[in-house]
Amino acid sequence: MTVTIDGETLSITDVVSVARNFEKVELSSDARQKVNKCRQFVESLVAGEKVVYGVTTGFGAFDNVFISKEQSDKLQENLILSHSVAIGRPLPEEVVRAAMMLRANSLSKGYSGVRVKIIETLIHMLNRGVHPVIPEKGSLGASGDLANLAHMVLVMLGKGEAFYHGERVSGAEAMERAGIIKIVLSSKEGLALINGTQVITAIAALLVYDSQLLVKTSEITASMSLEALKGTGRAYDEKVGRIRPHQGQITCAANLRRLTADSEIMESHRYDKKVQDAYSLRCIPQIVGAARDALSFVRTKVEIEINSATDNPLLFPEDDEVISSGNFHGQVIAISLDLLGIALSEVASVCERRIERLVNPQLSGLPAFLTEKEGLDSGFMVAQYTAAALVSENKVLSHPASVDSIPTSANKEDHVSMGMAAALKARNIFENASYVVAIELLCASQGLDFRKPLRAGAGAEAAYELVRSRIEHLNDDRILHNDVNTSRDMVLTGEVISDVEKVVGELDGF
Repeated sequence: MTVTIDGETLSITDVVSVARNFEKVELSSDARQKVNKCRQFVESLVAGEKVVYGVTTGFGAFDNVFISKEQSDKLQENLILSHSVAIGRPLPEEVVRAAMMLRANSLSKGYSGVRVKIIETLIHMLNRGVHPVIPEKGSLGASGDLANLAHMVLVMLGKGEAFYHGERVSGAEAMERAGIIKIVLSSKEGLALINGTQVITAIAALLVYDSQLLVKTSEITASMSLEALKGTGRAYDEKVGRIRPHQGQITCAANLRRLTADSEIMESHRYDKKVQDAYSLRCIPQIVGAARDALSFVRTKVEIEINSATDNPLLFPEDDEVISSGNFHGQVIAISLDLLGIALSEVASVCERRIERLVNPQLSGLPAFLTEKEGLDSGFMVAQYTAAALVSENKVLSHPASVDSIPTSANKEDHVSMGMAAALKARNIFENASYVVAIELLCASQGLDFRKPLRAGAGAEAAYELVRSRIEHLNDDRILHNDVNTSRDMVLTGEVISDVEKVVGELDGF
């Protein structure tokens, strides 16, 4: 499979295919024509010595300094060198690949003024495995991810560092070994390459994809806990959602009904005196449904952003017009990432409350800490501690970064989005949340063991059987760290969802 970029039709699934599965990339013929036309316009501006920001002027607060035609190429290289100030750990390979693809896609819209060879160089790097070392910190998510993307461009120039076939080498060596000719920047090109939101959007696109799996998996683990705790599905009746018609709530309740359909466990206590369950069970559609709605909003914004022109100035050759504007500002992605972090934090929070109910004999009717050898063994006691620690950390991380701003560039850039801070926080929240869901998967499976010979609903039972095919019942204390990692692998790969959907059909949503 080859993913064709044209600046208009890229999907989040395409981004994942290239970033993680190393699908090949090509540039569409229509995009080539648009890019060539815009480049001719840039060259006419330079030849006519028109005053155009970033083409014949300096950058930021230096926008009043005219740059001659003879100095224009040097201006672009100096921009990359001076802006390569990102610090911290290198971004993961998948994020770098996604960012490179998104930058190439944005440039291919034909509003940035680069030569086709600039886009082709990025594509060659993707297809031949040259991955620039891009430190994670330094972007304000305002005038684009300037510092991070500058490190990407360094390698295109034969400078900086890159990973090539897993080996960290100089940018020059990586390009030479891959057989890619390094570029010499011309008018507008350095600015066009770094003046965009592609790093934070790359992180957002991958997170949206993964979060969809995680939220849906959390519904499965919730159904298992509901069964293990002998809860009722009455609160998920279709009539309830009909009179409060938030789509996420409706979708979540429908999934829970399907997952617990024909449950022998639920049938066994249908006539018990208990009227209603605790909120962590009764309100799953209202809580997880709200996260679903938030994620749907974020996905829409990311889908728009990955096919947008985000540099400055924007060139409109058909209208003989250059517009200095603010499409590089990352506020929409920063707010979206903060919202995503909050939503995932809540998914983990309600998971932890169900884990607590499972291990607490006063609430569960199950053996204390889900072990038959109370006192001698601790069972899942500290698994709940870990979940609580992760949920608590997420509460701190969920404070929005996008409400902060520090003026830069002599107050020319007097409001910034802090989108990278939002992105890095959201990644950490996701990681923590995935472990909490994995812990609930383990605890709920142990709880279902104690309800045998009764079977849970078909969906919950399918997830339980998958767990038991990989992780045996906890008879005696053992190192649970290993079990948690195995469980998390099944969550992150989507294997839990896949096995469940083989039995109950595709679950609703996303």
